[in-house]
Amino acid sequence: MTSTFGSWTLPLWQSLLPLGRDAQTGGYQRFSYTQAESECRVWFRQVAADRNLRTECDKNGNLWAWWLPDNSKRELAGAIVLGSHLDSVPDGGAFDGPLGVVSAFAAIDLLRERGLVPARPVGVAAFVEEEGSRFGVACLGSRLLTGAMTAETARELTDADGVSLARAMRRAGLDPAQIGPDPERLARIAAYVELHIEQGSALAGMGAAVGVAESIWPHGRWRLEFTGRADHAGTTTLADRRDPMLPYAASVLAARTAAAEVGGLATFGKVVAVPGAANAICSAVHAWLDARAPDEARLGDLVERVLAAAQDSATGHGVTMSQRRDSFSQLVDFDLDLRDRLVRALAARKIVAPVLPTGAGHDAGVLAARLPAAMLFVRNPTGVSHSPAEHAEPADCAAGVAALAIVLEELACR
Repeated sequence: MTSTFGSWTLPLWQSLLPLGRDAQTGGYQRFSYTQAESECRVWFRQVAADRNLRTECDKNGNLWAWWLPDNSKRELAGAIVLGSHLDSVPDGGAFDGPLGVVSAFAAIDLLRERGLVPARPVGVAAFVEEEGSRFGVACLGSRLLTGAMTAETARELTDADGVSLARAMRRAGLDPAQIGPDPERLARIAAYVELHIEQGSALAGMGAAVGVAESIWPHGRWRLEFTGRADHAGTTTLADRRDPMLPYAASVLAARTAAAEVGGLATFGKVVAVPGAANAICSAVHAWLDARAPDEARLGDLVERVLAAAQDSATGHGVTMSQRRDSFSQLVDFDLDLRDRLVRALAARKIVAPVLPTGAGHDAGVLAARLPAAMLFVRNPTGVSHSPAEHAEPADCAAGVAALAIVLEELACR
């Protein structure tokens, strides 16, 4: 991949690109506390060290790098934090997450080149397990930081191989007994701004390279378990089957219909058939529903319809069905004063940044419950994301860095 943000950022971007990349698909496999993600964490520390930024890993596994005012050695009060995440979905794209981290470091570089120094501390954050690809809960690092998820619940999370979060953290040299809310750290942050590739193509239709987030739709993940009876595919009559794949299939179709009717989105993107033999009827099917909608009422309606259809079909086919909600995020309206301040600062530099909502969840949405938070989006010409085909043009990435530098100057250098 040769995409760049501009000549000043090319080495920074290219140093991260190879880490965790699948040579066959071009996608990324950067899962929390694995070798690939560990290499990304080393990259983060090295980039910070190259810029003489102080680094730390908090008790929840989140990484921080600090650019401090000349008169500040230890005090971090009133900090402005930029950042995103470095982990990926399975076979994810290069931009989702890393774009925000690279752009944060690049924005600091730009201000330094202009001879500017911060009047308050500036942080760059890389939150752990934002995608939830390994342990099933999105934005886990920021949820733990803010107390949106309890430490007890988090420690018991397991990956597909049965490895618990606690065990994975110990392997990475962290102490899982220490995880949990960090109110002192949050109290030192005056604002958090996250730059992200747009996961959609609204900006392309507006002719704008960057945008500002207005809100994040409420969304959640539900795990559905269908338990039937394993049997032979070639000898068991249709009438004698208790096939859990059938109510699962009914659920997929119900999700598409319900989403269209309520104006939301519903996706079954992960399914595990047990035991998974091509010539056998499954004994069980585990499936994950991702559901999103403009408001919580419509989201609740959508999920209720899907679960009702799943239960009806399961009953009709002699299959047991159970479900649990793995995660849920309420509607997020980003801080209005901070959002408008960003729009005005960009407009003063002749950058028109449309304000738009998004259906995608982010750490900024979790942090918004505890402190002023905002987001910038960089144009995605096709709207494709969570895929190796995810792409942003170099000129738009450069515009995103320039916009983030303007925001940082507005918030931290005055």
